[in-house]
Amino acid sequence: MASRFMDLMLTPNVKAAQARYYGRSQSKPVTTGPDSLGPDEAAFIAELDSFYLASVNPEGWPYVQHRGGAKGFLKVLGPNELGFADLKGNRQLLTTGHVSCDGRVCLFLMNYPLQARLKVLGRAEVLSAQEHPELAKRLIPEGQDRATERLFQIRVEAFDWNCPQHITRRFTEVEIQQAIRPLQDRIADLEARLAERM
Repeated sequence: MASRFMDLMLTPNVKAAQARYYGRSQSKPVTTGPDSLGPDEAAFIAELDSFYLASVNPEGWPYVQHRGGAKGFLKVLGPNELGFADLKGNRQLLTTGHVSCDGRVCLFLMNYPLQARLKVLGRAEVLSAQEHPELAKRLIPEGQDRATERLFQIRVEAFDWNCPQHITRRFTEVEIQQAIRPLQDRIADLEARLAERM
């Protein structure tokens, strides 16, 4: 079980808030190193087509950005390493700039149909695809070589699965089409039979 997430996040201020609102605070777990992603985390990540990435600027302001792509574009490179190809976007480069001075990031990974959420803390580095061809080969989606501007490599420090209680189920257009296809086929079959009788 991953415990470093709470080791990093359970600060004295958090413990004080817990004590104030709940009458007691959680005890801080003792950890010896970073949490390692296992098969459950790898399988979850492989199914995602988007996630949210938070970084911090030099003045301490947090910034959250949505990242999207083909299913599985966020890759598990090892038990403590994630990566993705940074495709051309709006040219603001806010996250890229923040990471250059403070690599700490948080990834917020959501699977709305499953009502599942995985939070990952890590340290990101932005690399040139041209200077790191082997990594680029692993991260760049097929046919998107020219759209790739950079590579993000993230060393995982900690992760935590979150409670599904308030996650509203949402479905993509593709998922909805797959779900209603049998109904559409049945309606077409019934309409054809009805037409034959007329």
